[in-house]
Amino acid sequence: MVSEKNPLKRFFKLLGPGLITGASDDDPSGIGTYAVAGAAFGFATLWTALFTWPLMVAVQLTCARIGMVSGTGLAAVLRRHYARNLLYLTVSGLVIANTINAGADIGAIAAAINLLVPVPIALLVVPIALIILALQIWGSYRLIARTFKWLVLALFAYVGSAFFARPDWLAVMKTTFIPRLSFDAAFLATLVAIFGTTISPYLFFWQADQEVEEEISFGRVTRAQRRGASDAEMKYARWDVHLGMLLSNLVMYFIILATAATLFKTGKTNIQSATDAAEALKPLAHGAASLMLAVGLIGSGFLAVPVLTGCSAYAVSEAAGGRYGFNQKFRQAKLFYGVIIGSTLIGVLINFVLAPPLLVAIMLVANNRQIMGERVNGRWTNILGWTTTLVMFVAAVALVLTWGQ
Repeated sequence: MVSEKNPLKRFFKLLGPGLITGASDDDPSGIGTYAVAGAAFGFATLWTALFTWPLMVAVQLTCARIGMVSGTGLAAVLRRHYARNLLYLTVSGLVIANTINAGADIGAIAAAINLLVPVPIALLVVPIALIILALQIWGSYRLIARTFKWLVLALFAYVGSAFFARPDWLAVMKTTFIPRLSFDAAFLATLVAIFGTTISPYLFFWQADQEVEEEISFGRVTRAQRRGASDAEMKYARWDVHLGMLLSNLVMYFIILATAATLFKTGKTNIQSATDAAEALKPLAHGAASLMLAVGLIGSGFLAVPVLTGCSAYAVSEAAGGRYGFNQKFRQAKLFYGVIIGSTLIGVLINFVLAPPLLVAIMLVANNRQIMGERVNGRWTNILGWTTTLVMFVAAVALVLTWGQ
């Protein structure tokens, strides 16, 4: 634990894995989904932020507990206690999805910079990737964690963009607390996309692995030293995860709000991405909302891409039984850094279908007394966790049924 006497300072120093995980959930691909939802359906999907927050908390707190109690990441736990087929299927699906998402996010960073500076997108992609790789390969875990915490501040640009949009706050409150459902195929597909991008598989692995990295940074270098979690550690983890997921859902909420109050209101509903939204916002709200959205895109992209590629590297290295972690030198963890490099250099998109089976595996681990001892999930965490799993299964089925309609 951090040796800081002031309890408030100690609390903020210990905020990390949950805060960074929640912030990284709002990557450019996710932001695009939220922007499209606001532009297409106005305030009608604002209520989803209230619904997804407790679901995210239940799952991410479960993953944090697994990492803290077992002393290893999620892939290592699956390797040790469950069938290898499940491990390999999960890890391979995760790597493919993360690589695709990372590539899309790098392109989104370049496109957002292009909105501010007239430099061709193609010329920006390679420097962006090299900056991200340099941070991951040559930076220590502590440097990376501090950098991520600063990048979290960029997400508040989305909050600013919503206020610059000057929405009808009475209508906002009504649609936030009185959910509106439509069985229109486009609306259902948008709901599925929101759940799919908000409750993402890479967050599960990253949360558990960052709890392990935190303990290593405190000097607990062996698994035996890391196993178990005190009540005080669990208390800090709960605060960290709750605040991180709150931030994630607040950002989602304000992105939908900003695009609903501007693009939907003016009939500009045909956008496909977050950069489309930022471009379309330029003539509105004196360009301030557009600037805020572009700045937020850049910051969130630089936060999300290392999380995506790093998450894949953790999973592959743990599955192979190799050395891993940002505290390792390149020559000590070649597979770990090799996966990061490979994932960063490849790119395209698909993340959703992996979530339901992985959630089942996580809930099984969290209720396995052989692994978790007395720290197995409580009744309400189980209810919320299995509810999340069911929601994601239903959403996946809905995605298949509405495909092409």
